[in-house]
Amino acid sequence: MNQVFNFLFEQYAGYQTFEIVLEVVAVLFGLLSVWYAKKDNIWVYPTGMISTLIFVYLLLKWGLLGDMLINAYYFIMSIYGWYNWTRKVDATHFTPITKTNTSEYKIAAFIFIGSVLFVVFIYHYYDKFNTWTAYVDTLTTAIFFVGMWMMAKKKIENWIFWIVGDLISVPLYFFKGHSLTSIQYFIFLIIAYYGYKEWKKSLDKNLQTS
Repeated sequence: MNQVFNFLFEQYAGYQTFEIVLEVVAVLFGLLSVWYAKKDNIWVYPTGMISTLIFVYLLLKWGLLGDMLINAYYFIMSIYGWYNWTRKVDATHFTPITKTNTSEYKIAAFIFIGSVLFVVFIYHYYDKFNTWTAYVDTLTTAIFFVGMWMMAKKKIENWIFWIVGDLISVPLYFFKGHSLTSIQYFIFLIIAYYGYKEWKKSLDKNLQTS
């Protein structure tokens, strides 16, 4: 049992206590945020904003610029998503769950390519392309940027991007030495799978009644 514990958490031996506490708090609020997203509940945004603000600080301190940029973007998109989810499309209905159309896929492609180019520029500027994880960061940043934008737009396909990004992030964060965050992404992966199923049921129900 001790060997398993050491294997998972020995990388935290050199961390300050307040950093570990902050990461735990950020993980808990991050899990709450994804749970609320699964439930199509507006609390996805305030809980997510708390988590992302903490992670922006921690990731900047740890020198993980790509991951920090992801969380900074999450915070900004959360403001937009909060507005969009509470916006009424008529007298009684708020923004519904919908499928992504062709023009929105074009915007998603623009966000993906723009994100890759932006992160490549930042990593080159700060000379961060010194490990293979930096290249993976570029990919996951673009995936998560698109996923967050689609979630703010209430597009069901956002869950596909979360699932793909989470699958990559689980082993990536463990390799980087952040076991708690790796475990968080594993739980994110499970919630994202069920989130897609729950949103699909809601979408099908809306289509039947419309």
